[in-house]
Amino acid sequence: MNRADWLSLFPALTGLSGAVSDELAALKTMRVPKGTVLFRDGDACQGYVFVLDGSVRVQKMDSEGREIVLYRVEDGQTCMLTTSCLLGGKRYPAEGIAEVETELALIPARRFDELLSDSAFRKFTLGMISDRVADLMALIEDVAFGRMDVRLARRLLELDDGSHTLRLTHQQLATELGTAREVVSRILKDFERRSLVMLKRGEVRLSDLAAMKRLATEDL
Repeated sequence: MNRADWLSLFPALTGLSGAVSDELAALKTMRVPKGTVLFRDGDACQGYVFVLDGSVRVQKMDSEGREIVLYRVEDGQTCMLTTSCLLGGKRYPAEGIAEVETELALIPARRFDELLSDSAFRKFTLGMISDRVADLMALIEDVAFGRMDVRLARRLLELDDGSHTLRLTHQQLATELGTAREVVSRILKDFERRSLVMLKRGEVRLSDLAAMKRLATEDL
């Protein structure tokens, strides 16, 4: 991506002063391959990251090895945990993994602190945090109060790229939902009996989209 073009992915940055805007436009960009671990639980934060293209999955693992996906950082977004760690001088409490080949731009940590004196950049940074807090609150509500079959139906629809065939293992879906693989397997088998899905090894095919959509909205 052309360095001068990537700022257009972040409309909220249009209010920056000319000098700051020029500085950001001149940042070096980098591409990382799918599967790259960008940060691990306990790592120090190296800088403020803009995702220009691709997707970074931010997830948390407990002491027993169970994982839950907290959120994804996609085109035109920044990482809330990165911002929080930079502002508070803390280490990462989770890990971030590139789900596909991903293009990034990075402001070094020390320079990020200096740029916060620019009111437009500070407003942009806090606005991005606000958006992510709303997402996390929705996740907490979903995990605490949502029916697992409804949550699974909703996530299957969200992950569908239009092909209606998801190449995911039961463990990967369990990670998405923060539950056990056995729970996901049981619900998927029930979905199969109801002709909502067809199951193959490492694959879930959505066979009745209309019924799946009705189920996904039952607790809304």
